Amino acid sequence: MIDGPRSDAALADLVRDRAGLIAASLSRRLGDFDLAEEAVQDAIVTALRVWRRDGVPANPGGWLSLTARRNAIDRLRRQARGERAARALGEEGSSEPVAGGADDIRIPMLFACCHPALAPEARLALTLRAVVGLTTPQIARAFLVPEATLAQRIVRAKRKIVDAGIPLRVPDATTFAGRLDDVLTVTALTYNAGYLVPRPTDERDLAADALWLAELLAAQLPDEPEAAGLLALLLLLESRAAARFAADGTLIPLAEQDRSRWDRVRIAAADALLARAAWVRRPGRFQLQAALAACHAQAQRADETDWLQILTLYDLLLRFDRSPVVRLNRAIALAEVSGAQAALDEVDRLIERLRGYHLLHATRARLLATLGRQDEARAANLEALRLAPTDAEQSLLRGRIGLVD
Repeated sequence: MIDGPRSDAALADLVRDRAGLIAASLSRRLGDFDLAEEAVQDAIVTALRVWRRDGVPANPGGWLSLTARRNAIDRLRRQARGERAARALGEEGSSEPVAGGADDIRIPMLFACCHPALAPEARLALTLRAVVGLTTPQIARAFLVPEATLAQRIVRAKRKIVDAGIPLRVPDATTFAGRLDDVLTVTALTYNAGYLVPRPTDERDLAADALWLAELLAAQLPDEPEAAGLLALLLLLESRAAARFAADGTLIPLAEQDRSRWDRVRIAAADALLARAAWVRRPGRFQLQAALAACHAQAQRADETDWLQILTLYDLLLRFDRSPVVRLNRAIALAEVSGAQAALDEVDRLIERLRGYHLLHATRARLLATLGRQDEARAANLEALRLAPTDAEQSLLRGRIGLVD
């Protein structure tokens, strides 16, 4: 028996790098996004089974590309009018699509998957499947959604692409900025899904997938400061990965992390990206979020954090993003500058909009405890525990409340 974990890891790396490229190439040749994407997914599922049994092939990229092409031919031949296209595809050479360069076809694929005609949750699912190459069960497990529900989202999204004639191309200048923000948002959401998952894990590392997507976007869109800003943000968040969890998987809050374990190479890379983006003089929400993360990275100890600068950056961020979550995060900085009562007043104004968000209740609990209102703080922590989506966050909250697992 071949080493399954080793073959799975090799496949995960290959799929991240190649699946979207192969799907985009097939889609352009066939003029059929759905068929191309299904052919690649079938190839990934086949690889999971065959590589575990036989080992990783000598040319894994060529194997995946050829298998996907054969799957597409088989699907075409099962269609009444697909024989001509199947024959043409079968007669083509078996060379792999080429990555990199200004015309990397994964970028148009990414913009198509994030088209505003698609529902936001469908954009995320379709991007992870068509561009990153995750299987439907993997995506469903990552987002705690029933597999059948997730599959329907993907089916509806692909049908919309076909029915609405959504092209696989980067949009023109009139709509580019808004569409780029959608693409960057999907990438950030992908990172968020893997951010609080202890590593290593038997499941795909969504944080690594998102970092790869951000690197691809920054490389292919070098004149877009928000693409550089997103990559800087994810590098800064990822720089803390080694210090984020205790040995037992318990989440360690930012203020309590061992900062000597932070990855200074990634922090330096993020600083360089932010400096490059600043030269363009087109600030945006991802650049500002990265600048906020950089403030924490610059402090050697938690008590050296420049909270006034952080509060100022949040005030700037509110010009681009007035969401209640940004206002909640600003309140945390406000507590450090103006005191817990001022922050609690701001948080309480957000209750109606964020009642189902566990971090609102956790933040209220901290502020209430600071003000000596311990019974109210415990009640807020219990509500946060009820709503917390991950094991790591639940364990942290149990510790604060004094509950035993």
